[in-house]
Amino acid sequence: VSNAGVGMVGPLECQSLAAMQSLMDTNFFGLVRLVKEVLPDMKRRRGGHIVVISSIMGLQGIVFNDVYAASKFAVEGFCESLVVQALRFNVAISLVEPGPVTTEFETKVYEEAERADYSRTDPETADIFTNLYLRNSKDVFASLGQTPEDIAEHTLRVIEAVRPPFRHQTNVAYTPMAALKHADPSGALMTDAFYKLVFKYDAVLRLSLR
Repeated sequence: VSNAGVGMVGPLECQSLAAMQSLMDTNFFGLVRLVKEVLPDMKRRRGGHIVVISSIMGLQGIVFNDVYAASKFAVEGFCESLVVQALRFNVAISLVEPGPVTTEFETKVYEEAERADYSRTDPETADIFTNLYLRNSKDVFASLGQTPEDIAEHTLRVIEAVRPPFRHQTNVAYTPMAALKHADPSGALMTDAFYKLVFKYDAVLRLSLR
């Protein structure tokens, strides 16, 4: 089970390349290093199961989570490419894709975001992040957040499955969000829906979450 991860939220201009590279080294290359270690023996034994804790943000990018989403997209692409070869050797690969999970991990990320310096971006972007994104995120976690124990139960079901699924989403509230991308390959439907949700109907979003 590959579960190591770090988070990053905020305006892109306020994040250093060194911090981005460090995040990718943990979230993506950490997985790659692990798989390179365990896969050869699994192939020799012609059996095994690699379970990767991904994210719904590996399927759908979320505003102000640019680099974190990129790392999870990399994880998804890596596993999607590898799974066909792995199956030839009777090795299963499963991606567990949670939405928001209420842990110290998330608390620390958002506490750091509230204290960060946003002088390197324009005032409008800083205002959108602090007064729209951070405020709505708290409501999202309060309303839709899962517990670590819930994610552990989902992961256990994936591990124990007779035919392990390649993808397993833990929060049904996010299924429509992922479905928007498949409904319109041009991306226009998804982009328009998220733009309106963030900038036109944010009051309705907060009310529905509460």
